[in-house]
Parts: sequence; structure tokens; C-alpha cells
Amino acid sequence: MEATLAAELVLPDAIGLLGEAIELRRSLHAQPELGLSLPHTQQLVLEALQGLGLQLWTGTPTTWVLALLEGALPGPTTLLRADMDALPMPEDTGLPYASKVDGVMHACGHDAHVAMLAGAAKLLARHREQVPGRVIFMFQPGEEGHGGAKVMLDEGLLERHGHVDRAFAVHISSVLPSGSIFARGGTLMASADEFRIVVTGRGGHASMPHDAIDPMPVACEIVTSLQAMLTRRVPAFDPAVLTIAHISGGTTFNVIPETVTLEGTARAVTPGTRELVLERLREVAEHIAAAHLCTAEVSKVLDGYPVTVNDPGEAQKALETAAKLFGAERSVVMPAPLMGAEDWSYVLARVPGCMAFLGAMPPGTERPAPNHSNRFIIDEEAMAAGIAMYAAMGLG
Repeated sequence: MEATLAAELVLPDAIGLLGEAIELRRSLHAQPELGLSLPHTQQLVLEALQGLGLQLWTGTPTTWVLALLEGALPGPTTLLRADMDALPMPEDTGLPYASKVDGVMHACGHDAHVAMLAGAAKLLARHREQVPGRVIFMFQPGEEGHGGAKVMLDEGLLERHGHVDRAFAVHISSVLPSGSIFARGGTLMASADEFRIVVTGRGGHASMPHDAIDPMPVACEIVTSLQAMLTRRVPAFDPAVLTIAHISGGTTFNVIPETVTLEGTARAVTPGTRELVLERLREVAEHIAAAHLCTAEVSKVLDGYPVTVNDPGEAQKALETAAKLFGAERSVVMPAPLMGAEDWSYVLARVPGCMAFLGAMPPGTERPAPNHSNRFIIDEEAMAAGIAMYAAMGLG
């Protein structure tokens, strides 16, 4: 029986697969899709996996793809994940393969995730005789606010193939040094909840505010007071971020409206602070409104993704693997969590696993556009490192 393929030996194969991965990534980038139904994306994934000798399953109407590689050696079952959906936003990169779909863009690198995981599937299939255990390749729709990972869990992801021992995902970043891996044990990313505050007063003529109860300055006071609340009620070393991202009210320049609506997100890195912020948010809004003879109705629009927590052992394994593949200088322990949120958190709550960030900063840029920017661009050469990391972590 052959020996297990050494993790550090996958990099040459990954580099050899880079051209195919770039081609797939650009095809996906030009035809982005939103949410849980990605039929074109699903078809491209299936075409990329053809002829590899994998067992394949597809979801309908949630268009996930699962592929199973049975290794020839005994070993664990490893789940590797790539998310597939795009964002509802315009693209202004000027790339020759820019989005052809108005108002939809792959601005978070999910197209690269898919291409890298498909490349890893090809790499490991070539070396099936040296692969221990089983590798499940999870191509997931709906990460951008649709909870696609939870949908797949609810549809039997972890029960479908027996016990899953470990899980791993890569997320690309345009602002980190290209080809480097960043990870940490424990909390990696924050929770994210969406809320709405409707402030109600009494409408009237703009020239006679004393005959009305103007909700507009009350709404403004709530916005600033919420930021003060964070600095005074939330521990500095258990942080939270609260953002009012949308304010709407009024119809014209000389009418005091009856209502003003505030919408935003609350993020935290521990469950306790998550609940604290939502409770204090309600208190601040309701009491400030009452002080001005208004009312404030606070509602949670979306009970968002929970905190993403890496298993310490799996995070350490990812960092050690990156050091073997690329050198110690390109394996970086993150000093603190990020305040973004991920539905991979649902999987990590049930399976020991890890998410690692892959730097893909475009060369020659001092201030690259970040993820979710309409000018988001990556260094596609970094995808070879992503293919290698997926493959190496799949070796158990």
C-alpha cells in the first residue's frame, strides 16, 4: 500500500492547475448569480468535476453540489467547502471578464473559492491511491445573507455520508499579502444581526414644528446615542460594532413626516455581548423617543449568523500546513477576530474545523479595493496557494 501523499508535495500540482482554475473563475465571474438558486453556477461546477471518479449529488431548488472522493487509505472524513453566490451590486472594475449581469457582482471572491476547490478535487483525484479516508467537497450557495450552509445542514449534509471528522474552508481577501494564509484558533468572525427602528411622532408643516412632533431629530439623536452606548456599556475587550446603514423618512422639503426608519447591523464576537447590544439598543431607542414624546419600535429583521469559532487544533494544523507549503513567513496567526460574519459558523458549531484567509492583494496596489467593493480585484496567482491548501487539508 502506498504512503500518504505528503502535504508539502501538493504545491507543484496546484501550480499546474492554476490555468484551469483561472479560466473557471473568470467564467463564474462573468455570469454571477444570487442567493440559493444558482443553476448556471451549479452546472459549471458539475462540468469541472466531470471525469474525476467522484460521487456527485445536487440540490434542488437549493443548488448545492456535493462531491465525495473515497481515498484508498484508511483515515478521517474531511469536509472542504466553497461558497458560490455573488452580491447584489454593480461592478466597476473594467476587467475583460467583468460581470455581464446588471447589478450583480462577485465582489467577495466566491468565484475564486469555487475554482480553487474544484482544482483541489482534481488534484486529490489524481492521487486517490495516496489519499487517506474520504474527502467531501461542498459547493454551497447562499452565503451572502441566505444561510446556505444552514440550509445544507438542515437537508442532511452531515448525516448523508456518515460521521464527518473535520471541516475546512478558505476565504480570499484582496487586502492581505498575496499567497499568505491567515488564521487563528477560537473566535474568527463576529455574529451579525439586522435590526429596524421605526420612530413615530406627529407630522405637520415644516414652518410650525411646535404643532407637530418631529421624529427626524429624535432619530438623529438615537443614532449618535447608540454609538455612545457601545463605548460605555460594552466591554472594550469584548467588542461590538453597531452600524446604522439606512435612514428613510419624509416625502418633501416642507413636510414634517410622521415616521423615520433606521436600519442597521449589530455585530459581536461573543454570544453574551451579542445579546447585550440588542437589549441596550432597544432601551436607548425607546427611552430617547419617549423623552421627545415619540415612540420607537425596535425589531430584529434578521437573526443573523452566529459567531464563527475555529477549533484551536484545526487552526494550528492549517497554519502548520501553510508553513510547510509556502514557508513560515506566509503562515500568519491573526491577532484578533474580524467583525464580518460567515454562515460557515453553523458548520463549525457541529464539526471541529477551521476557516483560513488567503491573501490575494493585486500586485502594485497600495490601497486595494476590499471585499464587497464595486472595484474588488484579486491577484489570481494566489489561487494556486488556495488549491494547495484545500488539497493539503483534505489529506487529513
